[in-house]
Amino acid sequence: MKKTALAVVVLFLITCFAGLAHADLASFLSELNAQAQEDPNGYSEKLGNQFGVALQQVRDIINAVDYPADAFMVLQLGQMINKQPATVLETYKSNQGKGWGVIAQELGIKPGSAEFHALKRGDFSFTGVPDEDADTGQGKGKDKGKGHNK
Repeated sequence: MKKTALAVVVLFLITCFAGLAHADLASFLSELNAQAQEDPNGYSEKLGNQFGVALQQVRDIINAVDYPADAFMVLQLGQMINKQPATVLETYKSNQGKGWGVIAQELGIKPGSAEFHALKRGDFSFTGVPDEDADTGQGKGKDKGKGHNK
């Protein structure tokens, strides 16, 4: 009887934590959308600064996605897998409505990998400042942390 009760508690906790992980990504994206609505130009500038992308390219991405937070995810996934935003955007468009987990898998991020878990947790930050430890994913052989336009 104790084993059954313990199993039920464990399953309950797993279910709760899985729900929280999804809520974290959703909350993060919701906050980004609110920031973009409040200050569209500031949001675009912060995206460009953080990911080392020209402002016009950021605006083009924002115009191509459903929500401003999706532009962040396009740039974030591109950085994570070292692919151009256009590649991520193409995958986004061909998998619309299927969720970021499906898009990440289509881009080659394996379920169970650190990157996939970070995605599911919404373990990202939007600071508007380049991440000195991250490769920008923009090609052109830039050294990490260098070559970002401010």
